[in-house]
Amino acid sequence: MDKPQLDLLQCYRALEELSARMLQAAETDDWDRVAELEGACAVLIEQLRAQANEAELTPQQRAEKHRVMLAILRHDAQIRALAEPWLDAWENTPPGSRSLSLH
Repeated sequence: MDKPQLDLLQCYRALEELSARMLQAAETDDWDRVAELEGACAVLIEQLRAQANEAELTPQQRAEKHRVMLAILRHDAQIRALAEPWLDAWENTPPGSRSLSLH
């Protein structure tokens, strides 16, 4: 396996780890931390975009990438499920009386 392929998979795995940490933060109602980790994810996603065009993955590496992507999607779905009640409450509050805390 050459270096670009290794770096690409390392980026995917790092993104998976960050998404798991985001889920942990969401589960403890630490939305500031979720937002902070989301910013770190955005940086990794940009790196992935740059590397994805250069690297050609083996079937085994593609399988690992697929596993990682599914884990990230599961984490994202769980985070959204945790955020949804808060978002619903925010959306149902008239704009002039929104006193809900963002923290």
